Amino acid sequence: MSVRLPEDYRRYLETDGTDAAVTEGDPGYFQLWHPDEIEEMNRSYGVIEHTPGYLGFGSDGGGEMLAFDATGAVFMLPFVGMGPNEAKKIAGSWTEVTGRITERR
Repeated sequence: MSVRLPEDYRRYLETDGTDAAVTEGDPGYFQLWHPDEIEEMNRSYGVIEHTPGYLGFGSDGGGEMLAFDATGAVFMLPFVGMGPNEAKKIAGSWTEVTGRITERR
């Protein structure tokens, strides 16, 4: 895969480990995929084919995938109708997303 997990995301997994939380603003709720499953999940959802340049790593628990681009910015992509034109940037970094956590699950 051309996009790698950003360093701040890897640090978060190592130090916090919370795989689900509620945030103020987007995504509202997130559920992270286990790091060992990320490559397979991206394959099964066709991320490489439909949205090259993104790496899915979780979801909002509904119809949106959470994904990083090569800069480490965080995007929401619809599972149905996925495409680069449908990517909605929600944060410049994973640290920005975690700064909006209001409840850990």
